[in-house]
Amino acid sequence: MSTLEIKNLSHNFGDKRLFNKANLKIYPTDKAGITGLNGVGKTTLINILIGNVLPDEGQIKWNPKIEIGYLDQKVSIDNSLSVFDYLKSAFTKLYTVEEQVNQIGKELETETIVKQQEKLVNRLHSLQEELERKDFYSLESNIQKVSSGLGILAFGLDTPIKNLSGGQRTKVILAKLLLQAPNLLLLDEPTNFLDTIHIEWLIKYLNGFKGAFLIVSHDYNFLNNVVNCVCDIEFSTITKYRGNCDSFKKQKEERQLQYQKDYASQQKEIGQLEDYVRRNIARASTSKMAKSRQKKLNKIEVMDRPTKVIKPTFSFKYKSVGSDIMLKVNDLSIGYNYPLIEHLNMEVKNGDKISISGFNGIGKTTFLKTIYGIIPPLSGTFTYGEKATVGYYEQENIWRNPDWTAIKEIREDFPKLSDKEIRTALASCALKNELTMKPIKTLSGGEQAKIKLCKLTMVPYSMIILDEPTNHLDVTTINHLKKAIKEFEGTIIFVTHDKLFPIEVADDEYDFEKIIYDK
Repeated sequence: MSTLEIKNLSHNFGDKRLFNKANLKIYPTDKAGITGLNGVGKTTLINILIGNVLPDEGQIKWNPKIEIGYLDQKVSIDNSLSVFDYLKSAFTKLYTVEEQVNQIGKELETETIVKQQEKLVNRLHSLQEELERKDFYSLESNIQKVSSGLGILAFGLDTPIKNLSGGQRTKVILAKLLLQAPNLLLLDEPTNFLDTIHIEWLIKYLNGFKGAFLIVSHDYNFLNNVVNCVCDIEFSTITKYRGNCDSFKKQKEERQLQYQKDYASQQKEIGQLEDYVRRNIARASTSKMAKSRQKKLNKIEVMDRPTKVIKPTFSFKYKSVGSDIMLKVNDLSIGYNYPLIEHLNMEVKNGDKISISGFNGIGKTTFLKTIYGIIPPLSGTFTYGEKATVGYYEQENIWRNPDWTAIKEIREDFPKLSDKEIRTALASCALKNELTMKPIKTLSGGEQAKIKLCKLTMVPYSMIILDEPTNHLDVTTINHLKKAIKEFEGTIIFVTHDKLFPIEVADDEYDFEKIIYDK
């Protein structure tokens, strides 16, 4: 019996068709990744499944015995709780069972009627078995284990929820969800706020998870290590492939190639039939044959023309500097109310591609914002090479006016450009033309990220700072971003949680953990 069945799902977002009679079945043993280009409807599908979005047509059928767990990063939390108390709330039902066990124990002390005693004892045994089956007496140990695995112990279980950063808050929400151990997990970009070591822990956890899950993630390496099937969204349908992501890629390429061959063969047949009918329908001797061919034509279910996926073609323009040293950092201390990192020294040469690593909260983003001038240093200095220009890619999708279109947003910075020139630039970042006139707030996270990338391609820079550039981007765009970074003559300093990204593009790594703890 299936855990989930999607039947004839159709849904539009504004005038954009996301799903058209899509079908999918998920079974209890499925460990599924949801893939697709930016904007195809991956997050919308999750929202439909949890009931946050009502589909235009179709049915969503859940097995009624299934307990569903959803990673809701915007869930309301009691800010007065400590992290530990919030995680303990994952077991509210079990604590209620414990109270019932204690209450029955008290009743047994005073009960004198034998039959009533037997009923109480049977009930007590049943409740105790439930507690043991759900590992109740190891709850605090499990909280410690999951908290350690996700890096929560680094900021402390006693920390009030109200003091957490956005990334720390998401970690705590994920930890509670894992502790609840539902039959099915729905996870939307679970690795966005996790360091490499914690992603590796999550991979091990999911490999041992007994239930099913559906995961949206642009982290190819992560998905490849946890899934046994891939649900690919393309052309408003959902196609399920067995195997991991590597297997899926091969199967999809073979499927696309076969479809192209079948389409070409059908078009050839249609052309031959139409030509025969056209030449012979009017002749008495061949009219009957022509009518027969026409009937055959009428019965053919014409295949859709294979659609070419828009691929990014962008590149970063380079502005030369007057020295070999691009950035020099001297005795720099960074932070807000107190130093996160002190006495930092580094020298970055022109053309270097530098990865900044370290656990969440260590100060990676703070460092990037400091050297870009968004926040002042607490002490120390940093200087750029002569005539250097610096571009900055911010992690968050924050806009001056989210009601503006992509064209309006770019025109504000580049008023001399025509709409055609702006559209061409956006197209080079694989943003479809029809999306350029929609309010930015209606676009997916990946589509918004492409607008930010586009703005970086329009000005020559000596150095570009990238803060988590792979968040939200589809695999195709990530791969092209790697290419653009490698080909850029200038300097790149970046932060990413993507394990493979630095390996492929970085010349050097500054590990802030080693810098801090090796002093």
